[in-house]
Amino acid sequence: MPKRLRLTRRFPVAMTEDGYRRLKRFATEAGLDEGEALSFLFENFDSILDKDKFGHRLRLFNAELEDRKK
Repeated sequence: MPKRLRLTRRFPVAMTEDGYRRLKRFATEAGLDEGEALSFLFENFDSILDKDKFGHRLRLFNAELEDRKK
């Protein structure tokens, strides 16, 4: 029997406009709401992550983060 999806945690999240638009697009394409889409992404994080690009993309994001906060 498949595991039932229970959304048990709610937390406030601050996202960039670009990130939120991409999340909404992904959720719509997948037939999910935003919470379900986030659950899917984090439950499957290791299998959908490109490990070769992740570190580089994270460094770029962190380098731009302070400027984005202004």
